[in-house]
Amino acid sequence: MTQTPPLNQNPEQLARDRIDAQLRQAGWVVQAKNKINLHAALGVAVREYATSVGPADYLLFVDGKPAGVIEAKREEAGHSISAVEEQTQGYANAQLKWIKASEPLRFLYESTGVITRFTDSADPKPRSREVFNFHRPQTLQEWLSQPASLRARLQAMPALNPHKLPASELRLRDCQEVAITKLEDSFRAARPRALIQMATGAGKTYTAITAIYRLLKHAGAKRILFLVDTKNLGEQAEQEMLSYLPIDDNRKFTELYPVQRLKSAYIASDSAVCISTIQRLYATLKGEELDDSVEELNPAEQLTKPKAPLPVVYNEKIAPEFFDFIFIDECHRSIYNLWQQVLDYFDASLIGLTATPDNRTYGFFHKNVVSDYSHEKAVADGVNVGNEVYLIETAVTQKGGVLTAEQQVERRERLTRKKRWEQQDEDEAYSGKQLDRDIVNPDQIRTVIRTFRDKLPEIFPGRIDADGNYQVPKTLIFAKTDSHADDIIHCVREEFGEGNAFCKKITYRAGKDSTDLDGNVIEKGEDPKDLLAQFRNAYYPRIAVTVDMIATGTDVKALECLLFMRDVKSRNYFEQMKGRGTRTLDKDDLQKVSSAASTGKTHYVIVDAIGVSKSLKTASQPLITKPGVPLKDLAMGVMMGASDSDSVSSLAGRLARLNKQLEPAEHKKLEALSGGVPLGQIVSRLFNAIDADLVEIRALQLAGQPAGSDPGEAMRDQAQAELVKDVAKLFNGELIDLIDRIRRDKEQKIDHETLDRVLNVGWQSDSAEQAQTLSEDFAAYLREHQDEIDALSIYFSQPQRRREVTYEQIRALLDRLTADKPQLAPLHVWQAYVRLDEVSGQNPLNELTALVALIRRVCGLDTKVTPFEDTVNRNFKQWIFKRHAGGGEKFNEAQMHWLQMIRDHIATSIHIDRDALDFAPFNRHGGLGGFYEQFGAQYEAVMDEINEALVA
Repeated sequence: MTQTPPLNQNPEQLARDRIDAQLRQAGWVVQAKNKINLHAALGVAVREYATSVGPADYLLFVDGKPAGVIEAKREEAGHSISAVEEQTQGYANAQLKWIKASEPLRFLYESTGVITRFTDSADPKPRSREVFNFHRPQTLQEWLSQPASLRARLQAMPALNPHKLPASELRLRDCQEVAITKLEDSFRAARPRALIQMATGAGKTYTAITAIYRLLKHAGAKRILFLVDTKNLGEQAEQEMLSYLPIDDNRKFTELYPVQRLKSAYIASDSAVCISTIQRLYATLKGEELDDSVEELNPAEQLTKPKAPLPVVYNEKIAPEFFDFIFIDECHRSIYNLWQQVLDYFDASLIGLTATPDNRTYGFFHKNVVSDYSHEKAVADGVNVGNEVYLIETAVTQKGGVLTAEQQVERRERLTRKKRWEQQDEDEAYSGKQLDRDIVNPDQIRTVIRTFRDKLPEIFPGRIDADGNYQVPKTLIFAKTDSHADDIIHCVREEFGEGNAFCKKITYRAGKDSTDLDGNVIEKGEDPKDLLAQFRNAYYPRIAVTVDMIATGTDVKALECLLFMRDVKSRNYFEQMKGRGTRTLDKDDLQKVSSAASTGKTHYVIVDAIGVSKSLKTASQPLITKPGVPLKDLAMGVMMGASDSDSVSSLAGRLARLNKQLEPAEHKKLEALSGGVPLGQIVSRLFNAIDADLVEIRALQLAGQPAGSDPGEAMRDQAQAELVKDVAKLFNGELIDLIDRIRRDKEQKIDHETLDRVLNVGWQSDSAEQAQTLSEDFAAYLREHQDEIDALSIYFSQPQRRREVTYEQIRALLDRLTADKPQLAPLHVWQAYVRLDEVSGQNPLNELTALVALIRRVCGLDTKVTPFEDTVNRNFKQWIFKRHAGGGEKFNEAQMHWLQMIRDHIATSIHIDRDALDFAPFNRHGGLGGFYEQFGAQYEAVMDEINEALVA
């Protein structure tokens, strides 16, 4: 006869014992069906409550009214617990004994005591989800009092941009608007997790705060957590929230909603947004105190980590439903494998923010990527800048060295840096990987720093300040340890011949006071925040050395150079470190801290002194992988059919850099030759042509295969070639020539190899001969190009059309001339004619009018070079005299005033048209309307006549 197991060994009873304990933890009073007292507490759970379809395992009463039901199952049924949802719904719909319920019970649970699933029937398309524990009675009471559930309210959220305004009017970038819109679409679909992937510098935090604001305002979210993994990131998030101004309210975000950055276990009951490190949140859930220094360390870079997820237990002060949404900053970090239970504890939607997701990240967020804004796209849009890599390789770095026996070797304690000398017993070889951890080779550090110093003018040419000295761009050096950082700092100051302010260490430990063995403060430490602010906004320090603090999430826009003196094992961490240099900065703001910069920030440089760029296959390679190929050759190659990723990426990266340097007039010239397509759009289309996702879509289309199939590499190559070809149609010889001329005008080549020597000292002996040669070269250039440049064609071949020559045509000629033959600049040639005594009158008003005067001389219109304004004034007098001497109607005083203004305009701008009348000085006299009022229907004839007469 089989013996019945003891009661405490029955699987069903074990499950109910666990469920009872969990209900009590959540604040429920558990009662047997024969001892019902619905007024014993706000929440009462009655076992085996009778219904019309049988006894329900648990019936939940809130404030004496039935609200929910629990279907209990043994632990072994956990793998198929969703199969009993119909049974739970049957109890919810059933008639209850002693109570006449007006509608089905709203809250449905299935539980084994190990796994619990929950469904809110008031949700649109109710869907069950796993929860850590049962919700508190107060929570269910609050939900019952609301007119709609949170997920229903998410359905009713207004569109972010219903009127399709430009993103700039919303104070958002396009990529931010897309991310928020798709995130809210994800909420409407009740997706529990979503990933926002945005390139460093694209504004992830601003995007998150905008989304948080809308959830609080439009969806009635009660409390939102912004989760970080270092104290530094938490402080930055807090500052951004303090300064955030909503897109539809004039009050600051923190005036509308209380924001609390957790500094202890206490959470204010009225906090709408909490900012916390995951370390502090874990300690708070466990009811433990936390040393503040733990929050300063990036868990992703800890050398010792727990091998299993950290255990979490129920905390009645912070129930699982405490937060409605959790935004996880830098969610790519590996801690979310080990700390995942901290996140799983909460019954909240999870939104990840990262620039560098990996497969683990995608998996954690169920591949629900609501924003895919890569570094390449950010560069194409002008949000970020690209990078180049400059290598410094030394023998010791690569191969290490040998400490030979019987020599005196200096030994230094890591912490105190106390030194002693000791004889080496035997030869000891060390590798490059041991440097600055086990072995310190001062000459290796010095060799790298000295080489970096000497090569800076090559890496960043032209950085000469007002005093004639080379100005070091803002540079960040990554060191291996704090001790290594100190060695680097002392070497930098010495090699650059600078003081303490020039180079500083910025790490979490930089602010620690130095103490003696008795704990007395010897030296007061500098606050890392103050040092970081100085590095961002002040001239000094020019160089900062860090181990960890500025490696991720810290914004220093003026940073132009990253010097790696440490290797990095983590691919994502390396990407984050590189991201410190990607921020854009315009010319005025860059010059506030780097006055010698001649343009805005166009790119940043990675100086690799450790092999970090070779030891890792990084997610975002340098955009310009062919830095030695001239821009013109790259463009011609793509136009002629080159479609490989290196060529296209290099061309796009170079054009993106040039795009940041262009003046409005130069943009206009390029668009005139590209069919009206701006250079920024060309860059974006080039990047899209090699985008792996877009190439895959085109390849599948070409192969006639459905999504998810493998079209094969040959079809992908063909697809990429077609996509590149579509963009290449925008290029033509004229456009490429213009791009190349503008590019050459924007930069200088620095020759560090050819040394100069003095050939002659004294007065120039035959300046007349040189002047004659220059004037002849100028005339030869004009005649050589008379058939291809509009202004010259008119002057040489079609003199009757001289009145049609415009300012733009003369400007184009001047640009072409100075690009092709800088020595033939008009003012230079003008002085040559002065030496030849062939100039009549004063110096010209500007280069354009000088050029017109010189063209007239070469064409034979004038026997001497005559200032164009003198020609205009002479012709104006003759024209007026001729008009007034005839029998026709004379100009009145008001008309003469208009004609004199037009004369002065032509004297400086070559030509006048109707559009010019909308600007000064004409607009003060009524513009085109005022001119018409004076001359009536003949106004156009008068304008044509004066154009012709004055340039004859």
